[in-house]
Amino acid sequence: MHYIKPRKNNLCVENISALSLTKYYKTPFYCYSLSQLKDNFYNFSKAFKKTNPLICFSVKSNSNIVLLKELKKMGSGADVVSAGELLKALKAGISSKKIVFSGVGKTYSELELAIRKKVLLINIESESEAVLINKISKKMNVKTCIGIRLNPNITADTNKKISTGGKDDKFGLSYNASLIFCKQINTLKNLKLKGISVHIGSQITDIKPFKKVIGIIDKFIKKTKINFEFIDLGGGMGISYSEKNKTLNLNNYASLIRKFIKNKKTQIIFEPGRIITGNTSILITKITYIKKNNNKNFIILDAGMNDLMRPALYNAYHKIIPLKKNKKNILGKVEFVGPICESSDKFVNQNNFSKVKEGDYVAITNVGAYGMSLTSNYNTRPIIAEILVSGSKHKLIKKRQSLESLINN
Repeated sequence: MHYIKPRKNNLCVENISALSLTKYYKTPFYCYSLSQLKDNFYNFSKAFKKTNPLICFSVKSNSNIVLLKELKKMGSGADVVSAGELLKALKAGISSKKIVFSGVGKTYSELELAIRKKVLLINIESESEAVLINKISKKMNVKTCIGIRLNPNITADTNKKISTGGKDDKFGLSYNASLIFCKQINTLKNLKLKGISVHIGSQITDIKPFKKVIGIIDKFIKKTKINFEFIDLGGGMGISYSEKNKTLNLNNYASLIRKFIKNKKTQIIFEPGRIITGNTSILITKITYIKKNNNKNFIILDAGMNDLMRPALYNAYHKIIPLKKNKKNILGKVEFVGPICESSDKFVNQNNFSKVKEGDYVAITNVGAYGMSLTSNYNTRPIIAEILVSGSKHKLIKKRQSLESLINN
């Protein structure tokens, strides 16, 4: 987080003290750095400049409309998995010709919307889906561009709950089923097969699984003898959540892709999410209580698992840091927990944490991807606010849900 870091013991977001923001916004709230978002997107683009890919930001990782508008300004397209995400991307001004629609369970109405909006590709994940798209397209008297999502039976060294490329995962068609589909595609007169798509999971930091995937796609293309206009390599590139995490070398990945497409007339599509927004945000939260049980200090926050689901859902690690660090005093071993009536409502255990007291504020780091997008009203708690910092300015980009509107709906 180059733009979110401590300065003289005070955590700052760009040129603003994070502590000062608590005077304007009720905690907990998400706080984003616009400069970090821009840095991430342009650095990703720069790494793959020679292959000139279409970058379709994964909207499921963060669907804030203001952030999507900023990404659109940078030239981003969108990868969507629902009608809601498609409509948000379009509302943000992203061209339908830069939108790919993925997902295993697209409904009739969602497919009808995508066809009507003329998205670049609908990546089909079953034969039945292709038949349904053909039926709707025939009814609408149009030809629809599709991609086929290939399940390469490759898993990466990542959390099994975010692994999507294994043979037992629900995503895509197997290699053999994909071959058969390609042979029979001409029977579906209202479809144009323009792309092949793969996505093997998330938070991947090793190039080896990507190299295997490219090898399988290459083999598949030679087998089918189809010159796919688009090769969608998905996303999944990981970020560093702690000092122990390594990150994927994008330049090495780019070199691998250049060799792969050297003699192919095709355009690469990427669907990055986490690598674009993951480190752009912190969740600022207030310490409600501190209590000691046995050898552990429980620090009870006003943020709960409904505000940040990843630790409870994936056992994901998010480092917590104080907004104002006490250099002289150390609290010792602490466990940060939320107010939700679940034992799984806990964030992280940390040792030798800076001395804090009830009423102080801390930040949960690297929450820009799958943070806000996984929030809920569990325990009938309002959805919290999101703010955006740019230089020395800050603004509300999504207001906090009122308790009244929550209760009345």
